[in-house]
Amino acid sequence: MNVILAIAIGGAVGSLARHYLSASIYGVTGSAFPFGILVVNVLGGLVMGIIVELGALKLNYTPEMRAFLTTGMLGGFTTFSTFSLDAALLIERGNWLGSAAYIAASVLLSIGALFTGLWLVRSVV
Repeated sequence: MNVILAIAIGGAVGSLARHYLSASIYGVTGSAFPFGILVVNVLGGLVMGIIVELGALKLNYTPEMRAFLTTGMLGGFTTFSTFSLDAALLIERGNWLGSAAYIAASVLLSIGALFTGLWLVRSVV
C-alpha cells in the first residue's frame, strides 16, 4: 500500500510540474509547435537517466522512493499521450514536416537525454 501511495503522490507532483513548465514554455514560444511537451519529455528522459543510474551506483532507494520518483513523479511529468495528440494535431493542420520533426526530435532527444543522465552520473559518481 505504501508503494501505491508513493506513486499517487509522485504522479500529482509530476503532473503539476508538467503543467506549469509546459505552460511557461508556451507562454514564450506560443502554441503553433508543441515545444512545451517536447521540453518536458526530453527533460524527463534526462532526469530518469540520472535517477536510475544514481539508484544503481550510489543510492539504495526504498521500493517506495523508487516508485515515487519513476512511476509516480516522472510518469506524471512526461506524457506520451500528449505527445501523440500534439503530433496528430500537426498532421491534421497539414504540417506533415513539423509533425515528423516533432516526432523525431521527441524520440531522439529524449533517448539522448536519458543516456546523458546515465553518463553524467557515471562521470561524477
